[in-house]
Amino acid sequence: MAHPFKPSLQTPPMSQAETIAASNLFYLGNLKRPRLDRAEGVYLWDTDGKRYLDASSGPMVSNIGHSNPRVLAAMKRQMDRSTFGYRLHFVNEAAEELATLTASLMPAGLDRIFFASGGSEAVESCLKLARQYAWVTNRKDRWKVISLRPSYHGGTLGAVAVTGMDLFVEPFAAMIREMPKIPAARCYLDRDELTDHQRGLRYAEMLREEILRQGPESVLAFIMEPVGGASTGALVAPDSYYPRIREICDEFGILLIVDEVMSGAGRTGRFLAVEHWNLRPDIIAMAKGFAAGYAPLGVMAARRDMVEALNPAGGFAHGYTYAGNPLACAAGLAVIREVVDQGLVDRAATQGAKLKAGLAKLMDRYEWIGDVRGKGLLLAFELVRDRETMEPLPAGLNAHVELVEEAYRRGLIIYSRRTRGGKVGDHFMVCPPLIVEDTHIDEIMQTLVASLDAWGARAGLPCGRS
Repeated sequence: MAHPFKPSLQTPPMSQAETIAASNLFYLGNLKRPRLDRAEGVYLWDTDGKRYLDASSGPMVSNIGHSNPRVLAAMKRQMDRSTFGYRLHFVNEAAEELATLTASLMPAGLDRIFFASGGSEAVESCLKLARQYAWVTNRKDRWKVISLRPSYHGGTLGAVAVTGMDLFVEPFAAMIREMPKIPAARCYLDRDELTDHQRGLRYAEMLREEILRQGPESVLAFIMEPVGGASTGALVAPDSYYPRIREICDEFGILLIVDEVMSGAGRTGRFLAVEHWNLRPDIIAMAKGFAAGYAPLGVMAARRDMVEALNPAGGFAHGYTYAGNPLACAAGLAVIREVVDQGLVDRAATQGAKLKAGLAKLMDRYEWIGDVRGKGLLLAFELVRDRETMEPLPAGLNAHVELVEEAYRRGLIIYSRRTRGGKVGDHFMVCPPLIVEDTHIDEIMQTLVASLDAWGARAGLPCGRS
């Protein structure tokens, strides 16, 4: 007789519907999804044999595509040697080689590398390094980290404190010390007489005003995504914004932390998004595409002088059990080598330009697409009720869910979020792997048009305008 709390090993396999109903897993939204069978390149298949084009890279992780044979071979070689070695007991070759390669791809001076298991841990590490650096350099009054609204920086409590999305912050507000926020540079919503250059400076000056409001002696750092992630749908500020932000941080001796968890590792057409503006941060967080889904891996890159300043106090008072895990680092090393050796950074730029042009052309067909934005293969489009005023669609249409589901039924995976405070507004991210071919882009666009037509007709929106 089987133990009452332990399923029998002889239990017959369940159908997908039965698996979903019986699952003990729970996730955000509890969406009903099929069981994954296999993945290769830009495609995934469920156990019923249906194929899906991964046009959000799951989401924005699988930069080099699925089941890359060279990465799998590198992981196998490491597995045959060791899968774990505690960081305080051994130095492992994979971590050392990945740190050296990563440092070579960072801005000058940011050659101290710290590994984590993902984006939230990487951001948390950045915040704690900044604080400990202030502590050991006799600036103990500095603890405030200014960030943007909207923004998303991770799920740990420290990362939540600098996240500018009420949906993810409000339930936990009593448990954190929420940090100051300034508006993100959503210039596409502005209706004024300013040029983009002037708007960029205006939004940057909001940082200076907030520093003065908080008291410069209390402000530790400013954290930002150089190209927005899911919270703003691939938002790109005007070019004037970025150098002015650096000047303001320097004026007040404030650290600049850039969150490249989503935008890094080549996705925007540069290895780091900050390279588009020659922006020099003090600390960088990366994850997602850094190991491209082959293993949980995040990274912090920091200025050498900051890390060395901690040595008299015993070093960085922070760490993770899996920091520098040899198997994860072997995967990351192989992934970054693929990005470099296969020219995937340049490919993201060229293929991204083609995909962005296709998305922009949709604005001629659908008057309710209000904006197309992004860099490289970090792209998004936003739906609106009125393109002139940028008034969002009625929340009751539930576009951010319904359009994604329509595309999913047709075998296209895109990603969405609510744009305006998490309650209204609908943007959709179209971010396929960097290996995407022209034929894949054609498939994305054809399926997206069919999905927009079908959903738009149900929603009573005009479709098919040429």
